[in-house]
Amino acid sequence: MGARKKISAEKRKEALKEQYFASLRNVPTSPRKMRLVADMVRGMEVNRALGVLKFSSKQAASKVEKLLRSAISNWEQKNDRKAESGELYITQIFVDEGATLMRMRPAAQGRGNRIRKRSNHVTLHVGTKSNNEDQN
Repeated sequence: MGARKKISAEKRKEALKEQYFASLRNVPTSPRKMRLVADMVRGMEVNRALGVLKFSSKQAASKVEKLLRSAISNWEQKNDRKAESGELYITQIFVDEGATLMRMRPAAQGRGNRIRKRSNHVTLHVGTKSNNEDQN
C-alpha cells in the first residue's frame, strides 16, 4: 500500500471512531417499505423513536428497533457511560438497495413472469444534539 493511501485510510479510521452507528445488511424487505419506517423516526430522540417503532404495525419496524438498540449500545460502549433521556438523537438513517434475487413464475400460454425478491441495507447514526449543530 502506498504512503498516501495509508495516510488517508488512517484518517478515515479516525473519523469513524467519532461516529456512532450500526448497520443492518441484506434485510429481506423491499427498500421502499423500509424507507417508510426510516422516515418515521429520522431526527427523533432515541427513546421516543423506540416507542414509535415498538407500536408500529409495519414488519420492518421491528428490524429498525433492534438496529437502533444496537446503535445506542455502540454509543454507550465508546463513551463508557449510559445514555441519558433526551441526550441521544438519530442523526442519520438511510436505506440502500441490496441484492435482488430473480425468480420465475409460470404464466399462461407457456410464458414465465419474473419475480424480483428485493433486499436492503440500513445504516443508522446516533449522536448528541451538540454534534448535530457542529455538523450543520
